[in-house]
Amino acid sequence: MSAADEIEDSSAPLIEHLTELRSRLIYSVVAFLVAMVLCFTFAGYVLDFLLVPIEKTMRNLGNPNPVMQYTAPQEYFFTLIRISMVGGLVLGFPVIAYQLWRFVAPGLYKNEKNAFLPFIIASPLLFLLGAAFAHYVVVPLAMTFFLGFADLPSFVGALVAGDGTITETAEDAGIDIVFNGKVNESLDITLKMIVAFGLCFQLPVLLTLMGKAGLASSRGLRNTRKYAVLGILVVAALVTPPDVVTQLILFVVVYGLYEISIHLVAGVERRKDAAARAEGIIGENESLFDLPEDDEEAEEAAH
Repeated sequence: MSAADEIEDSSAPLIEHLTELRSRLIYSVVAFLVAMVLCFTFAGYVLDFLLVPIEKTMRNLGNPNPVMQYTAPQEYFFTLIRISMVGGLVLGFPVIAYQLWRFVAPGLYKNEKNAFLPFIIASPLLFLLGAAFAHYVVVPLAMTFFLGFADLPSFVGALVAGDGTITETAEDAGIDIVFNGKVNESLDITLKMIVAFGLCFQLPVLLTLMGKAGLASSRGLRNTRKYAVLGILVVAALVTPPDVVTQLILFVVVYGLYEISIHLVAGVERRKDAAARAEGIIGENESLFDLPEDDEEAEEAAH
């Protein structure tokens, strides 16, 4: 076979893969656009739902008739477009995930397919769980923290009338601190919280996949707890308002997910050990993940 024939044979599978990738991308984009158009038809109702935390907060702070405003003619329209895009990704994710699965599945063994499929199902469920937690717990706390500063007592001046009664003077009534919320800015806070917590809830999926790929181990995750705590504290400070209660809630939740991930990775390791024992690769009391201790650890153990 000539060199030209070898090049031709090697390029054929690549072209087939690119053709397959293009078709999967087209299906995914079409699914996203259809879902986006569908979401746009009821985006107003979704916006009302997303603004419920700020509405309740405003009522609790003494505003009986909460009002949101927009200051540009196109602002409300593009706010609905943003909601439609996020909703399109959520509604279209099953189709997008299925197209991704169809693209990678032919290159996987049967046991790899069985191992990978649960994560495709768990990932959107965990994202929705994180989004719900943000909407019903974190966003109300954040709104209470921010809007609480506007709930200030006004200075009231007094004037003694001729009959001895005390009347309030308009000049000395003070300045009312009023929140005139903009729709897009208020929605921006809510969407950021939802996306941030949805991504944080992907931690078990990410670490378990890394454990299956051999990129993470339960022992390594246990040994890096102090760095994980520091990283989670930094994330909590960045994605939440400067409120200790909200930051503590995020820290407790994400650190809990980290501990759960350790147990999930340990379960993956136990299954790998069981398979290795069945094949006779290791002994009954041995493990593929028993790493040798370094000299410092051995010395500390000796003492």
